[in-house]
Amino acid sequence: MFVRSIYVTGDPAKIDTAVRALNTEGRDLLEERPGYRGAGVFVDRELGKLMGVSWWDSEEARHNSDEVMREHRPALLEPFAGTLAVENFEAAVVHPVQAPRVGGGLRVSRVEFDPADADLLAETFRSTVIPRLETLPGLARATLLIDREHGTGRVGTLFVDRSSMVASRAGQAAARHEGAAKAHVSVTGLEEFEVVHSELRLN
Repeated sequence: MFVRSIYVTGDPAKIDTAVRALNTEGRDLLEERPGYRGAGVFVDRELGKLMGVSWWDSEEARHNSDEVMREHRPALLEPFAGTLAVENFEAAVVHPVQAPRVGGGLRVSRVEFDPADADLLAETFRSTVIPRLETLPGLARATLLIDREHGTGRVGTLFVDRSSMVASRAGQAAARHEGAAKAHVSVTGLEEFEVVHSELRLN
């Protein structure tokens, strides 16, 4: 599968306006597009950050959908959005454990790697990181998203509630350290979000 991610910052007091628009008009627009497999909306209300993710069954479907979404995105995100970044990834690993829940937590690690090590990263995530993550209570899903061309990626771990996410910090830090060393990866950022919506149809 393939993923488009939007990363938006703005006035925290206006973030709920964007959330409502994405979960209504935005979701309706996505549902109409061929190849759509699901979406997620995640927020940091305190700082005023919003991340939206949409899942697609092919690069072509993702590209075609973006032509439509690009037209509507500014109106959906007003008046919250001050900055907007759009990124595209391949879903190298998707490991579902249980259904995510509204109000749960998402931890995102930003990584950089030599593009030649993309397959090493994916294999290390499957064989080394996933078994460590599976021991963390409350884990809902773990994903590895990569951009093979530019050598960037995102590791996302969803937890069913915020308390599970908080309790997992030490355990995931150990898994992150081991995985980064084995896969020759640099971790360039670490963030946590509240789960507003998360849907992914794997079949």
